[in-house]
Amino acid sequence: MKVLITNDDGIDSPGLAALARGAVAHGWQVVVAAPARESSGTSAGLTAAEDERRVEVERRVLPGLDGVPAYAVAAHPGLIALVASQGAFGEPPEVVLSGVNRGANVGRAVLHSGTVGAALTASINGARAMAVSLDVGLEPEADVHWDTAVRVASGLFDRLAALPEGAALNLNVPNLPDSGPPRRAGLAEFGMVRSRVKESDDGSIRLTTVVVEGELPPGSDAALLAEGHATLTPLRSVTEDPDLQL
Repeated sequence: MKVLITNDDGIDSPGLAALARGAVAHGWQVVVAAPARESSGTSAGLTAAEDERRVEVERRVLPGLDGVPAYAVAAHPGLIALVASQGAFGEPPEVVLSGVNRGANVGRAVLHSGTVGAALTASINGARAMAVSLDVGLEPEADVHWDTAVRVASGLFDRLAALPEGAALNLNVPNLPDSGPPRRAGLAEFGMVRSRVKESDDGSIRLTTVVVEGELPPGSDAALLAEGHATLTPLRSVTEDPDLQL
């Protein structure tokens, strides 16, 4: 399988390199293309124009990935997935893996995630795609278990490759030394954290991130992840609503 690895944490993220190493170990033909800078919260945005719609691309060598083409791209992950589907980094990928993201992507808030946005952009352009996220909390943690996320994701690679073109999955893994296979889960109404307006004065708005309080919907991705289970949610990108009466 021809596979693109991208993310929204940027080309220097250890989660990106870990996921790419996992795909190489699986025997896949891998190309890495990720934002030159951190691009979280960019959804499926196509922001990139630097000069006359030119997108700067810099060749990189990532740890443990000698011989694997890797590119730092001055663009959001959604645009990277789009141009990859048009042959910007070689043959269009059959599979796109986005991650491993530092932090969970659960609930309907996945709409805003650059990690998920890249996967959905890839899916509407014909690839099979999976977003992979590790549930690292808001506070810095001494141990970040990238290998756990890659191990769980690798167990899904063959299933992902066998899905129809355009399929998209969202995988979240607890930040633990080990994790069992993921449980299928629906999207919670909200994610585990939300953005709030902290201050609004002097012509500017300041935001802060807070943990959502209260009981999480049983069986939802947010609830199962909080209980220590990996979760897997099939996603569908933007489509028409045939049931809405106008």
